[in-house]
Amino acid sequence: MRRLSLILAAATLATCPLRPIAAGSTADRCAGAPHRQFDFWLGAWDVRTPDGKTAGTNRIEKVSGGCALIENWSGASGSRGTSLNFYDEASGLWNQVWVDNEGEILRLSGTLDAGSMVLEGAAAGDRTTRHRITWRPLQGGRVRQHWESSPDGGKTWSTLFDGTYTRRGSP
Repeated sequence: MRRLSLILAAATLATCPLRPIAAGSTADRCAGAPHRQFDFWLGAWDVRTPDGKTAGTNRIEKVSGGCALIENWSGASGSRGTSLNFYDEASGLWNQVWVDNEGEILRLSGTLDAGSMVLEGAAAGDRTTRHRITWRPLQGGRVRQHWESSPDGGKTWSTLFDGTYTRRGSP
């Protein structure tokens, strides 16, 4: 009976397609340095404008086995938004897809530049206005987010949002 069980098990395995675990599996690929470039933004944050007013709160967490970051924004004025941020090995670019409670959709991409993450792109359906968001780590573990827009293809830029992130519960 034992021999029959072994033969049946061998026959079953022979007919099942097996996928070998290859070097560079998803878990391995997402552990590399490029995938960690935006980790300075991880955490639960209070966000203030340059004049000290509360802009809102934000929570950024790793998802998908550390292969992406998800942002959940709650603005002081009632705005809400979520973004998915990920590094694309094929292009060498970071990508963000943002959706808010007013239906605004932004698609941005870019790289880490001199220690700051700089992503640029456009809103869905708007071929003329460019958006550029820069996240820069600051002393004390804080982060500055500077969001700019350009109606002329990047010739001139104006600030849409400027906020300093302080970890929740920090003085």
